[in-house]
Amino acid sequence: MNRKIKITADSTCDLNPELQEKFDVEIIPLHIVYDNESFDDCVDIFPSDIFQRYSESKQLPKTAAVSVWEYTERFKKYIDEGYEIIHINLGSSISSSYQNCVAAAAELGHVYPVDSQSLCMGSGLLVCKAYDLINETDMSAAEIAEELKKTVPLVRCSFVIDSLEFLRAGGRCSTLAMLGANLLNIKPCIEVNNADGASMTVGRKYRGKLDKVVIQYAREKLSQYSAFDTKRIALVSAGVSDEIIQSVYDILKEYGIFEEICVSTAGCTISSHCGAGTLAVIFITK
Repeated sequence: MNRKIKITADSTCDLNPELQEKFDVEIIPLHIVYDNESFDDCVDIFPSDIFQRYSESKQLPKTAAVSVWEYTERFKKYIDEGYEIIHINLGSSISSSYQNCVAAAAELGHVYPVDSQSLCMGSGLLVCKAYDLINETDMSAAEIAEELKKTVPLVRCSFVIDSLEFLRAGGRCSTLAMLGANLLNIKPCIEVNNADGASMTVGRKYRGKLDKVVIQYAREKLSQYSAFDTKRIALVSAGVSDEIIQSVYDILKEYGIFEEICVSTAGCTISSHCGAGTLAVIFITK
């Protein structure tokens, strides 16, 4: 088969280095900005750095999109080698990265941007599917990109947050709402709307300690659907203990239908908005 296709993705897909190697994807980092300092997501700054800095100074970073120039430079080296590129973007409603990628693609040609309309492993699972389609079919890059776009509405991405502190500090919820949630020991479930470029809404509000809440959350999410893409499911966390991660992993394994459970850690972009104590279960339905 004479075709050369390269998968690339925004760092917000939250594939850890092992998964990046397994699915042969090049990651293009978004930027984490503190005042006049700019860092590359999970290249020269990591979630633990953000949590530590916030603990010490109550300072949260801003995040910045990948520029048209950066996309162009990354893509050009592959195009010059005869590749076509499928790029998986962070949802278009929460970043200008997708629009910048489209501009770079229009300039270069041979690049097929896909608006994941999601974040975290909601876009990461599209990377995995792109890899499958490259290796298991004879579809062209353009055809694979179109198939991924058809899959976008079927990606189910949500996460539970232990504390609203980072959302309050980032101006995404009021101090009153945070204090009320803390007083009542509420852990909100944030739902990603993949019909609207990855806008987010508050879903179920759980009460109790995180270790108990995440088990209830995982069971309920799986019970909402009857037909799954059983190839894989993702479990992603930020600042969550190994014991809690294992307890949710055991639930997903117990369910017995997924060939692979992809366990990963949220990158800086997601962590800077949600904070420590965040856990997501993400999958694709039929």
